[in-house]
Amino acid sequence: MIDWVQAIWLALVQGLTEFLPISSSAHLVIPSLILQWPDQGLAFDVAVHVGTLTAVVAYYRVELVTLVRGTVIGVGRRQMNEELRMVGWLGVASIPVAVVGFAGGQFVEDNLRSLPVIAATTLVFGVLLGYADRHTRHVSRFRALALPAALMIGMAQVLAIVPGVSRSGVTITAALLLNLDRQTAARFSFLLSIPVIAGAGSLKGWELSQAQIAPNWWLLGISALVAAITAYACIALFLKLLDRVGLMPFVYYRVVLSLLLLVLWLWQ
Repeated sequence: MIDWVQAIWLALVQGLTEFLPISSSAHLVIPSLILQWPDQGLAFDVAVHVGTLTAVVAYYRVELVTLVRGTVIGVGRRQMNEELRMVGWLGVASIPVAVVGFAGGQFVEDNLRSLPVIAATTLVFGVLLGYADRHTRHVSRFRALALPAALMIGMAQVLAIVPGVSRSGVTITAALLLNLDRQTAARFSFLLSIPVIAGAGSLKGWELSQAQIAPNWWLLGISALVAAITAYACIALFLKLLDRVGLMPFVYYRVVLSLLLLVLWLWQ
């Protein structure tokens, strides 16, 4: 069982990295691999998922209310509208990762949570992110989001089950390569995180309910709060600075991090 210092630190890391294109799973697995910290446990995973889900729902609360209201109206009138269309795109884009994650999640857990894998995926998908960001500078006309793009972004999201890839990173990369602008790419990526995080958290919550565990509710509650606050701040700051600084700072960070992980692996 992790202690308070480890829990707060990991909650901070989860909140800071969940929505930035640098891979939260990679940053969470690093302490256990390098510092020999104990596994944070299922209850902690559920808590920080609740925290990050709360953050993104709170940030997009107005838009989500509009989506729900528009969807209800569209279904009631049996007429397609913008909100119902967006909900459909989010649903379609969520299917691939739900299927692959359920079928292959255990394989990833058992075989791909290692330093060389994380170092490689951090580097490769960081370079791809940089290529996609530079690609947008040469696009003369950006496309509007449509069903084929939503589906392809959802298929790209499947890769994020591997530590180091980054769910937000790979979905934003795919969106940019499909000629969506940065803000549209980030917005769809963050909205897409809601069903993904909710689904993963629900699955872990069900597993937790089947286990005979007596959680430290204070530790879990504070961890969820820390993850929520830091994740909300990251979303707001990221979207504010996205068009101003682009994505290259995150690319440089990923390259440096991958080299550091490689050195640590070779020295083990």
